[in-house]
Amino acid sequence: MSRLVFVTALLAVLAMPAQAADVTVGQLKLSTSWARATPKGAGVGGAYLQITNSGNTPDRLIGGSTSVAKEVEIHEMSMANGVMKMRPVAGGLEIKPGQTVTLKPGGYHLMLMGIKQPLKQGEHFKVTLEFAKAGKVAVDFVTEGIGAMHGGGMPGMKMH
Repeated sequence: MSRLVFVTALLAVLAMPAQAADVTVGQLKLSTSWARATPKGAGVGGAYLQITNSGNTPDRLIGGSTSVAKEVEIHEMSMANGVMKMRPVAGGLEIKPGQTVTLKPGGYHLMLMGIKQPLKQGEHFKVTLEFAKAGKVAVDFVTEGIGAMHGGGMPGMKMH
């Protein structure tokens, strides 16, 4: 009987979605990094993460690069007069001391411009993020479903 319990527990763990590992660089902690799967033929993709500044000086996310896309840009989505607008963030995104900034659908996010092939659910890829003070750091991103609203394979978190 204990062997059955062990095998059942092992299968449950293996069935859980793989999550990207947290990364610390200088005073910054980068966590919950994920991206949305893209349909065939899409030219852009979105990637998201959380950045926490535990130091006493601000830092700034100023860019990035990845092998899965030609460019990585920092964008912001906002509502203006009932119209959703998306634009690049000029000068990068400031992370103040003690602040956690969440890049998520509908807000700040990373735009993967000129993706080279569709991003597929369950696959991982690296993005090298560049910060003004902390420098460059490679971060692993896990790809969630096309309509995912959160990383970590949380059920029911799809856009309708």
